[in-house]
Amino acid sequence: MGALWSPGRRRVPGGVHTGQVSSSAASASTDTSAPVLRDFGAGPFGIYVHVPFCATRCGYCDFNTYTAGELGTSASPQSWLAALRGELAAAAREFAALPSSTPEVATVFVGGGTPSLLGGDGLAAVLDAVRTEFTLAAGAEVTTESNPESTSPEFFERIRAAGFTRVSLGMQSAAQHVLRVLDRTHTPGRAVAAAREARAAGFDHVNLDLIYGTPGERDADLDASLDAVLDAGVDHVSAYSLIVEDGTALARRVRRGELPAPDDDVLAARYERIDARLRSAGLGWYEVSNWAAGDAAVCRHNLGYWDGGDWLGAGPGAHSHVGGVRWWNVKHPARYADRVGAGGLPAAGWEALGADERYMERIMLAVRLRSGLPLTDLASSAVPAVDRVVADGLAVRSDGDRLVLTDRGRLLADGVVRELLG
Repeated sequence: MGALWSPGRRRVPGGVHTGQVSSSAASASTDTSAPVLRDFGAGPFGIYVHVPFCATRCGYCDFNTYTAGELGTSASPQSWLAALRGELAAAAREFAALPSSTPEVATVFVGGGTPSLLGGDGLAAVLDAVRTEFTLAAGAEVTTESNPESTSPEFFERIRAAGFTRVSLGMQSAAQHVLRVLDRTHTPGRAVAAAREARAAGFDHVNLDLIYGTPGERDADLDASLDAVLDAGVDHVSAYSLIVEDGTALARRVRRGELPAPDDDVLAARYERIDARLRSAGLGWYEVSNWAAGDAAVCRHNLGYWDGGDWLGAGPGAHSHVGGVRWWNVKHPARYADRVGAGGLPAAGWEALGADERYMERIMLAVRLRSGLPLTDLASSAVPAVDRVVADGLAVRSDGDRLVLTDRGRLLADGVVRELLG
């Protein structure tokens, strides 16, 4: 098995930067009418809300986001919120027609874009819109992503009072020159200060995002970033290797030779460095790019994706999955609002996953988890592949019935998946 670098800026399936796992072999439709839904699955049900607004565009970002200058007068946070309310109402009507009753919402995740640009009152209005159409479960996890520069103690106090339980802050790096390459606008110390403000406002669960492998980043820069993360006292860290996405400003700079492409060997060494530091501080990995200080600190919303749950993705470009049917919304906020105004779900297309596609996705996602892949989920034809990855030291049989990646296997997770899928 070749050295195939795996832990990257992984997307999980809820929104434009949350997974969009798509199978060309699935029964796909580009019909813009509402998807033909089957019923809810047995897993948890979550809601992802996509906020498409950003103050500036980061050079590495290929998410479905827009600055005010790009949108002009075609869309605004006010028109987006009105359309969001309409989509949530349409989804509630669609779900009410399914054989099973709509499950309580176990998790809500507001992502983007930059949700904190809505301000505390705006995010409270988003959560109120969800509550109007759906029932939140007791103890529901409610997360928002935030840019450190658009937060304050008053912001955190407002969203905590509104019912948010978890905050995810985009730190990326503590080194100014690394942030400059990424076109990040926040000052290096602001993310740590924001994390402390969130904790002071009553948030028990705070995540900091890191990106490693940026051109020009040194080991000392990464160490400084890890020092800052641990000094902030957060209970969750996400660390992603930089991926140069086609169509981004960063990709154009790499193509012109202005910046070198990330080096796989460097990325692997940096990943091991991150894992060792976080592990020594009591944060253990539970997904190849995510570490938490115990079970209570894991992101339950993302676990819902990885464990094959159902979710509604609301907002421009967001992806949804219910009972093996997946659909994705139109991307531009103005067109999204127009489609919502016309009635029904604002889907740009949809697909019904067959047994083969669902099997493939189960393997792809479960392998990346510390809890591992149940061996009973594998086809009998995959048994020789299990023996090979275990013999190669890439995985172990945990408790005899689950396949769990070793430290080396995490570096080659994509290769393990390919081996298992044959």
